[in-house]
Amino acid sequence: MRNARQRRYRQGGGAWWQSLQPVRSAPRGGLAPPAGARRPPAPAPALPLPSDGWAERLPDVVLGSALLLLAAPALAVAACALAVWHGPGRVLDRRTVAGLGGRPFVLYSLRTRVLRLDAFSRLAHVVRGELSLVGPAPLAPDDPRLQHGGPRRWRLEVRPGLTGLAQVRARSRMPWDEAALLDLHYAQARCRAGTQIQRIRLDLAILAESVHTPVRATLRRRTRGAKGSLSDTDHRLPGYSPPE
Repeated sequence: MRNARQRRYRQGGGAWWQSLQPVRSAPRGGLAPPAGARRPPAPAPALPLPSDGWAERLPDVVLGSALLLLAAPALAVAACALAVWHGPGRVLDRRTVAGLGGRPFVLYSLRTRVLRLDAFSRLAHVVRGELSLVGPAPLAPDDPRLQHGGPRRWRLEVRPGLTGLAQVRARSRMPWDEAALLDLHYAQARCRAGTQIQRIRLDLAILAESVHTPVRATLRRRTRGAKGSLSDTDHRLPGYSPPE
């Protein structure tokens, strides 16, 4: 039966794969499929979403809660200073960003970057599950980096984070499009990781680099400043004269 249907469709100029369709899917009136019909494209494969269990949330909850408790006194002092200096209505910065799966939420942070207190104030979102310690930078829902398909869809499959591969590698010296590529690279690597242990190790490595990078930059600036300082002391030996 199948071979007969295939021969009939070949004679009619149709594609062989259409002979495998059920009879009820044929158009009414006995019309043959158009000549040279092509097979429709296969649907895009589903993304290998990582499991969102406690094994993956545990580092965020434990480390986020510990850091939030340690930073609470400094955050309280900074909030009081901002309220006195700028007024109670200008303590927190509010903006809507896209979270996991593109779900929007309001991100709150202190209006100061002293000692990175604005980042520490977002730890409450980490404990609540809206942010992660490590992830792509949070973007607005209408940001062009989220409005296109293709590989950019990977960015919505992980939670945005306080720090990430782009922040560690680029800081503020890299164009935004190259930093976006680093965020996509992290999202793809995390979704494709085989086990939760591999994902946790990846996040811990980026966290360690996030601490090491600013410390190294600070030490480097101090070293350059020490080398660049000149004194007024004449260190030439007695009887020295420059060559003619």
